[in-house]
Amino acid sequence: MASIVSRGFTGRRDPEAHRLPPGQYRTVGFPVLSAGHTPHVDLTNEWRFSVRNVAGQERSWDWRAFQELPQEELTRDIHCVTGWSKFDTVWRGVSVDTLLSGLELDGAWVMAGCYGGYTTNMPLADLTGGRAWVVHEFEGAPLDPAHGGPARLLVPHLYFWKSAKWVASLQLLEQDRPGFWEDNGYHMRGDPWREERYS
Repeated sequence: MASIVSRGFTGRRDPEAHRLPPGQYRTVGFPVLSAGHTPHVDLTNEWRFSVRNVAGQERSWDWRAFQELPQEELTRDIHCVTGWSKFDTVWRGVSVDTLLSGLELDGAWVMAGCYGGYTTNMPLADLTGGRAWVVHEFEGAPLDPAHGGPARLLVPHLYFWKSAKWVASLQLLEQDRPGFWEDNGYHMRGDPWREERYS
């Protein structure tokens, strides 16, 4: 019986396919997805970022003080729950490890709060150990408000809804509780490699 595949035919395989989590496709664009309006925050008079533990200990920075913190440039792949992945995105910002330094870490969970009212939850372990940043530049330019500027959380190993736009605070919690999308049926953690899209 003759083979239905011609000798020497192997097809074309994407050499980067191993970087795509299950159910994802690669995009070169940067889709904009938001649940509500885009807030515009005055950097001089309004913008502040704070971290607070369960006991009420708090640290906060205005925009100038935030810019004076140690800055990192990083390149990471990002994965949206809607199915797209974007490779080698370049960001600049401050490590969450730096922001939490000196704060007693008395809770195992974190709620991110944002200008505009958005919230999202995650384990503290997903934000520490060089796994998360508060970023203010994308591809060498100030982060556009449509993509979360002036600053957004970046947690690239989780689905991108966890990388909260317009981030304003991180609050440590003793017990996990859902944020906005988690309250609306999304998974409490959101690991793209396990397809943790929905609860």
